[in-house]
Amino acid sequence: MNDYPTPHIDATPADFAPTVLMPGDPLRAAHIAREYLTDARLVNNVRGVQGYTGRYGGVPVSVMASGMGMPSIGIYSYELFHFFNVQTILRVGSAGAMQPDLQIGDIVLGQGACTNSRYAHQYHLPGDFAPICRYEVLRACADEAERMGLRYQVGNLLSSDTFYNDAEGVPAGFCDQNAWRKMGVLAVEMEAAALYMNAARAGKNALAICTVSDHLLTGESTTAQQRQESFTDMMELALRTALALDAAQEAAHG
Repeated sequence: MNDYPTPHIDATPADFAPTVLMPGDPLRAAHIAREYLTDARLVNNVRGVQGYTGRYGGVPVSVMASGMGMPSIGIYSYELFHFFNVQTILRVGSAGAMQPDLQIGDIVLGQGACTNSRYAHQYHLPGDFAPICRYEVLRACADEAERMGLRYQVGNLLSSDTFYNDAEGVPAGFCDQNAWRKMGVLAVEMEAAALYMNAARAGKNALAICTVSDHLLTGESTTAQQRQESFTDMMELALRTALALDAAQEAAHG
């Protein structure tokens, strides 16, 4: 008996490429498919969470939204890894900078993902789990960022369960930024830790590629429209990383 379609993805394994780009926003998924993929076709639209598969540089690539937060990306990444034979998920999203040397538009590659979430509790581990990406994927992405001449940093993200902090009541206060900043955390977002844990448990690959959309120190920010359509460097970096991973896979089996 097939394990698909699932409650959240109405597709078959043949509908997805081995690598999936995963923005949070369904409209951003549609934008990436429209602007960057050839022969893109809609493969999922359950609950309006749009997924597309097409080609980039002749290589099959999929893009599908994750929604916001760890529970949402936890569902979609779990189903893609376990039921649709997806090997790599590249999260492409926005993040709030927590360090003074980051600027709006800079890219952060999440080597690790700290979190205030209890997501890891489900694994019944006898200690704390450190969610990290797969090094080979990080290295491929960093190499592409160098070739593109992008401003980027590699380091820890914070995946927060809360956007509005009860003590502050405003988006800029959705984490205790000073405490995390002292530990060298670069930026805050809301999905990477769950994605990394799902990938670790499934034996698959994941990487969070985030564009700085706002700065918690300076108060600078971008609009929703800018976040949806203008993060071109991040999108192209993720797509070029997908090509590099495909080439590495071909070489390994060549």
